[in-house]
Amino acid sequence: MMALESQLCFALYATQLSMSKLYRRLLKQLELTYPQYLVMQVLWQEDHLTVSGIGERLSLDSATLTPLLKRLEVAELVRRQRSREDERQVEVSLTDHGSALRERARTLPAEVERASGCSTSEMKALRDQLNALRHQLDSI
Repeated sequence: MMALESQLCFALYATQLSMSKLYRRLLKQLELTYPQYLVMQVLWQEDHLTVSGIGERLSLDSATLTPLLKRLEVAELVRRQRSREDERQVEVSLTDHGSALRERARTLPAEVERASGCSTSEMKALRDQLNALRHQLDSI
């Protein structure tokens, strides 16, 4: 059996824990959890999406996403409403407060890069490798 430290799965797991700890500290100033930040990132890129559209972008089902959206709505960052065209669909849009939060979050990627000790090109290469690995594993 391979030693734990030599296994890729453990390196990914331990790194994810460290990254989560960093984001927890950085996101405290925005009063967001990491999953809430991901939802906000999606909406900052493209506002007025359905719950299923957000779920597709984040690989989350609506049962996981709905409680996140409810908390963001209570925090007055997003608004949820039934689609007029299809009442089975719930549309999510940013509030003014949610849009304004984007400006405060702009420094996060640079802070993460600085904390990593990697250059921008190293971060992009690592991201691309991880995305390729995820796509490969998802195809099995």
